[in-house]
Amino acid sequence: MAKKLLDQMQDALRIKHYSYRTEQTYLDWVRRFILFNNKRHPKEMGNIEIQKFLSHLARERQVSASTQNQALSAILFLYREVLNQEVNPVHVPTSKRPKRLPTILTQEEVLKVINHLPGVHRLMAQLLYGSGLRVMECVRLRIKDIDFEYKTVTIRDGKGDKDRVTPLPDSI
Repeated sequence: MAKKLLDQMQDALRIKHYSYRTEQTYLDWVRRFILFNNKRHPKEMGNIEIQKFLSHLARERQVSASTQNQALSAILFLYREVLNQEVNPVHVPTSKRPKRLPTILTQEEVLKVINHLPGVHRLMAQLLYGSGLRVMECVRLRIKDIDFEYKTVTIRDGKGDKDRVTPLPDSI
């Protein structure tokens, strides 16, 4: 019996060593694409349906440009890697990114926030702020990855499946 389309896509993502989060996101976008097109099989669809879906995301759902690009990447992966079909370039109106300045806390404001956190959450916030760890890197951190003598933190299997070393803040 042939595998279901989403199972085939999951296998293709794993063979190419995509991260678990990317895998889940891509599968979700393809699921939404299929549901948007009344559960039609993607082999029966093409550029027109892809354009309608992406336009729907931009106009009705008002998603950001990066979200729209993420959905397009997932759909292109499906067609190219799973269905072995080439898709013509897709031209859709993209969502406009608002031009906003980022909100940045001062060092004093950050310290006030950290000082109000209890126990483990406080330690995690100190590591995130002082060592530049990403949230999942901090959650997956093990005691053996911290070298107190050299004041370093070794992040294993970080973004892009890469290892890196970052300084351990003196405050910790």
